[in-house]
Amino acid sequence: MTHIPELHGEHLWLRELRATDLAAFERIHTHRLLTRYLGIDRMDARQAQDAFAQCLAQPYTHPRRRHTLAICAPGGDTMVGTMGLLVEDYGRNAMLTGLVLLPDAPVRGHGHEAGRLLMAHGFGPLGLHRIWAGHRADHTRMRDVMLAAGLQPEATLRELFHTQGLWHDVTTYAALAHEWRRSATPVEQTILTGGHSLQAV
Repeated sequence: MTHIPELHGEHLWLRELRATDLAAFERIHTHRLLTRYLGIDRMDARQAQDAFAQCLAQPYTHPRRRHTLAICAPGGDTMVGTMGLLVEDYGRNAMLTGLVLLPDAPVRGHGHEAGRLLMAHGFGPLGLHRIWAGHRADHTRMRDVMLAAGLQPEATLRELFHTQGLWHDVTTYAALAHEWRRSATPVEQTILTGGHSLQAV
């Protein structure tokens, strides 16, 4: 079993998914607007339930490649969004995936922090060298999120994925461990060194 420890930041924290998160997960993945810019199509309820079951099984796979985590607000335990890390089969690379926050989430405006917490865990305990992420080229608001997470622009991948009946270009960003570490906050430094995540007070 390969559980990720709780990762606490200033404005939000991350934890493994639990069975009680199904309603929030289903709300996200069946929502027309919340799935608009994801790399997957909007699901029906049954598809969302099947996808959720696969996410719950992730900590029991070896080696673990997929990490889908719940985003929660400080002082609370209710899932208000998701964030993922997909470790690639070659090299020491991974991709940040699936950042989604519910419309009423109290942590809106701080999504980049979820990425930074996962990157600290990736560059630290997971021993990754390079982490990248992307967004649909027409989802321009995501550029600021990527930069705030410490990711640097790289390229545009033409027609990378097909959703809603169309092919979409994806703008990519990446960070290297030795460069990203220099911008890490004290809490992120603790995660990088494999220490226990500190809950912000």
